[in-house]
Amino acid sequence: MSWPDKNLTHEIDARAFLERTSTGVTLETYLKNERIFTQGDPGDSIGYVRRGMVKATILSAVGKEAIVGIFQQGQFFGEACLAGANVRTANIVALEDCAVTLIARDTMLSLLHMESAFSAFFLSHLISRNDRLEGDLIDQLLHSTEERLARLLLRLADLREGNDKPVPVSLSQETLAEMIGTTRSRVSTFMNKFRERGFISYDSRGRIQVYATLLLSVLGS
Repeated sequence: MSWPDKNLTHEIDARAFLERTSTGVTLETYLKNERIFTQGDPGDSIGYVRRGMVKATILSAVGKEAIVGIFQQGQFFGEACLAGANVRTANIVALEDCAVTLIARDTMLSLLHMESAFSAFFLSHLISRNDRLEGDLIDQLLHSTEERLARLLLRLADLREGNDKPVPVSLSQETLAEMIGTTRSRVSTFMNKFRERGFISYDSRGRIQVYATLLLSVLGS
């Protein structure tokens, strides 16, 4: 088992640790559409997004692909290897140029065992992930396609109450449609509707700008 560097203090700064190389930790960069993990490959490391955005997709036996997750800056992916999954259950692909930290499985397990601050940081991530998954399930069961799209845009833009500086969303309408289980034409209809109402706009690079009025509209529905 690979242990973290001995010169680390007991209470390490988790984010700072993930920004530098050390035993079992490498810093990687990927171009848009470049594959990071491949479904079926050995699961021997976990990823952390330092910059950019990646997607998780699965491929069925008949070749149909589905998006099962989006991971943004500050989020981990590939955690299944920590629970004994020996092979990747999904592909991980860069949605845009991105920077990723890869942590060997044994190194990650050692960190969780030895470093309480890092363990708390990772636990917070897992709780947030579970909360998002529950929200996605509720969306699928109880909310309309329009509401699901609105909530997805809010999440991708990191737009919460009190946060007036959302992150631009650079995903295509086709990708948004795959994420909420609908067609591109339906997404296009709702996006035009949102734009007409002033909920969203597009910047000079074609990225989606999401405004607080959309958040208030969703919460009030």
